[in-house]
Amino acid sequence: MSRLDRLLRPRHIAVLGAGWALNVIEQCQKMGFKGPVWPVHPTKAEIGGLKAYASLADLPAPPDATFIGVNRFATIDVVADLAALGAGGAICFASGWTEAGEPGLQDKLVAAAGDMPILGPNCYGVINYLDGALLWPDQHGGIPVDKGVALVSQSSNIVINLGMQQRGLPVAYVACLGNAAVVGLAELTGALLDDPRVTAVGLYIEGIDDAPAFAALAEKARGMGKGVVAIKSGKTELSRTAAASHTASLAGGGAASSALLRQIGVAEVNTPSELIETLKIFHLHGPQIGTRICSLSCSGGEAGLVADLAAPYGIDFPPVPKATHDRLFAVLGEIPTISNPLDYHTFIWGDGPKTTEVFSAMLDAYDAGIYIIDSPRADRCDPSGYDPAFRAIVDAQKATGKIAFPVASMAENFGEGRVTAMMAEGVCALLGLETALAAIKAAQTQPGVPGWRPVATLAPRETRLLTEAEGKALLAGAGVAVPRAVTGTSLPALDVAGLTAPFALKGLGFAHKTEAGAVRLGLTSLDGQAEMPGATGYLVEEMVTGAVAEVLLGLRRDPVYGVTLTLGMGGVTAEVLADTVTLVWPATEAQVLEAARSLRLWPLLDGYRGRPRADMGAVAAMAVRLGSLMLGDDSLEEIEINPVMVREVGAVAVDALVRRA
Repeated sequence: MSRLDRLLRPRHIAVLGAGWALNVIEQCQKMGFKGPVWPVHPTKAEIGGLKAYASLADLPAPPDATFIGVNRFATIDVVADLAALGAGGAICFASGWTEAGEPGLQDKLVAAAGDMPILGPNCYGVINYLDGALLWPDQHGGIPVDKGVALVSQSSNIVINLGMQQRGLPVAYVACLGNAAVVGLAELTGALLDDPRVTAVGLYIEGIDDAPAFAALAEKARGMGKGVVAIKSGKTELSRTAAASHTASLAGGGAASSALLRQIGVAEVNTPSELIETLKIFHLHGPQIGTRICSLSCSGGEAGLVADLAAPYGIDFPPVPKATHDRLFAVLGEIPTISNPLDYHTFIWGDGPKTTEVFSAMLDAYDAGIYIIDSPRADRCDPSGYDPAFRAIVDAQKATGKIAFPVASMAENFGEGRVTAMMAEGVCALLGLETALAAIKAAQTQPGVPGWRPVATLAPRETRLLTEAEGKALLAGAGVAVPRAVTGTSLPALDVAGLTAPFALKGLGFAHKTEAGAVRLGLTSLDGQAEMPGATGYLVEEMVTGAVAEVLLGLRRDPVYGVTLTLGMGGVTAEVLADTVTLVWPATEAQVLEAARSLRLWPLLDGYRGRPRADMGAVAAMAVRLGSLMLGDDSLEEIEINPVMVREVGAVAVDALVRRA
């Protein structure tokens, strides 16, 4: 039993604040809430036709849920009184706390709440459409349901908009977090998932307050057979202020958050429409669908369009198997080209049995099928001629046990009533072809590794940049291959007698030596070399030969996700190429290698057109060694190697940037 049970599924509700209280009362009455609603007001005898109580102490019982619609200063006192009464929880509606530069005031609110859960402050509220309990001070777009999805948002207005959807999605709960001063994202979402009537959860996330708890939540949802899909905002801003490294700039924005969501099996989408459509899939079909997709339409134009639009999402259409080809040919004949996507022409239009056979034959060979079908507008046209095709889609899903997706290429060409009717038969209609493809791709999200959690975060601290010589000594001690080298405080102090030319001469004390003119390559000796202005010392190394690729490896502490790894194409053009992938640590060599295969330029590393194949297994092993080094030494803040020179066998770290506390 969650401590949020009384708040989310209350037997009785108290409301404070005259105007806001009236709105909450009206919404509860409109939805048929069966329990009592108790207005509390010091001077009014009734609100909304209900008896008002002068104080919380006068209520018949400690309320399970309370909507607090008074100013922020009075809110603190009300919360303290409710906690003392043993109330079940409260919605703190008022704004003007941490988000307005008043963290001290919010701290007082948290202290007043004690063990009592509150949502907010700066929170619109929560709607329970299953039981008709609305702690909600405004209009909303939902209706009573027996089961459905939960919508959770850190932005009240975003979830208000989501709740007004006309896409046929059954919504069981709408809940806002506000400032999440007491109840965080994972706890609220977990409490909603605990309701067996909730089928999936959609999230609008501005920030993840507890990454390990959120990872545990995702694993819990998967274990319950319930999908989680999220929009994560803030992708255009760096997750941390870029410091000295390339890693900081290349791994900024949403890279770390997207990596976490991917690794824990939470589907990520970009728009509210994609969120709604993905939730429809999860509601009917669970948290993961197969990747073998077919497409059917009665137009070659639509067949070409779906192929073009699917490509950026990584959705392809496997060829039609021979047995399926023969089965389709028996109905369609020789004129239509039997392929995937399939243009079945209009020879069978209106013939229910033949259409059902074509739709079933194709779907039977795949995990799911897209049926592009835009119904005529009912106000000016007669859509009844499309009924046999819609019926055939439903019957094809029933006959094959595979997933059939009727898809309107434009959202407005598929009325909400038809979506709802098809959903009642277990068929998920998707609105807007591109949105549908995004949702299908999101619904293919793979589950996370059981038990995986990101490492603990560390408090921010001052750090210093090690010299390259110090950094490489640290790496060598961890088993990372580095070039043989000597150091000196001045050029005359360098003794290269034990090294083999050609040499790389580097000035120490620079974060980016190339930009500072502090790197000289291909030297056969040090004779005649001039001092480098600003250098605090010098490093001479044997140059690495036989490299077939240059990659970048960077690990850094993250204030939210613990430690992140950035892997990508390296060298002096690393930021120009901007071809990187991010993982949240810990990760295995196999996971690092799998992530590397997602790079745009992976073919160049993997023997493209007869090129030598780079030993990316050695790079993955190096990444794991660096991760172990970082996890074993809390003083390490960042390790970047750019480039790692990758040979056909083995890899060598030829540049190192290390920051530590």
